[in-house]
Amino acid sequence: MGADVAVFSQSKNRLEEFESTAIPHLPDLYRTAKFLVRDSAEAEDLVQETFLEGWRSFHRFQPVSNCRAWLFTILFHRIHHLRRRQLKTPRTESFEHPAETDSLAAAPPLPQEIRDEDILAALDNLPPEFREVVIMADVQEFSYKETAEALKIPLGTVMSRLSRARKLLRRELTAVARGYGIGPGESKSGEGRAR
Repeated sequence: MGADVAVFSQSKNRLEEFESTAIPHLPDLYRTAKFLVRDSAEAEDLVQETFLEGWRSFHRFQPVSNCRAWLFTILFHRIHHLRRRQLKTPRTESFEHPAETDSLAAAPPLPQEIRDEDILAALDNLPPEFREVVIMADVQEFSYKETAEALKIPLGTVMSRLSRARKLLRRELTAVARGYGIGPGESKSGEGRAR
């Protein structure tokens, strides 16, 4: 009976350690998963799978390691697995269109600055391999080395993809800014007045 109590106590300590180390990263993992898969239910499933896999292999986790980077590595592995599965499954598209094509809508006012939606749209337009690197390095602020380890790509590939992704984002957001009348040397209102 004493051995059972020792095993239970050790298991309880391990669970408490996992919860205190891993659970604080849940919001970041969910936000990233939701952004990448564009489906909240799928993102929840991915995060649950990430934590389940993390719990199962927690005995191999080194306490001096970066738990956040370790969990993101698992999450990206799960996302890649999901994408491979989706590529094998044929999709059916809905061809229903709303019948409100004759109604006219007023043109929305032009924003005076680039909105978060514009940035997210530009990020969404990036190829997935560039988007993942930007999310890891620029949004989640992982080091290049941690990003390379999480995505299982060479460090040089991380730097190259990040450089190309930033260039694509800069080009797209410059075009968005010009569309709003925002350009170099102009104030946000475009009237050039001093603040």
